[in-house]
Amino acid sequence: MRTARLGIVFLTGFFLYAMIEITARGYTHWTMALTGGAVLTMLYLLFNYAPDGLPLPVQYLLGALVITAAELMVGLWVNERLHWNVWDYSELPLNFRGQVCLLYSMFWFFLCIPARLLCLKLHTALCRLNE
Repeated sequence: MRTARLGIVFLTGFFLYAMIEITARGYTHWTMALTGGAVLTMLYLLFNYAPDGLPLPVQYLLGALVITAAELMVGLWVNERLHWNVWDYSELPLNFRGQVCLLYSMFWFFLCIPARLLCLKLHTALCRLNE
């Protein structure tokens, strides 16, 4: 059942991120939807199975690092290797190769606050299905 749970979490992240990006920018790319699913799955595991007593700001920082690392890996592949030009942060300060930047990493930190709540609610709902 755990694999099925993670599949539901992945699909939730896939569709939720795509909808957020379409709402904010007017479009998305299928690689971003896949990344959104993978990221929500990793955050779900982080927020539901973090060591007891790990302070919330540390959890949010770890979440922001997870998102930034995923963004970097996908960006290096789809933007630099495949030349699809899905996004480009090169005009923003403190960016790395135009794939990640400090501004968005800070945004990811704050996005982890509602993401944690979503992950905890998903966990509760999915565990009830297993009963």
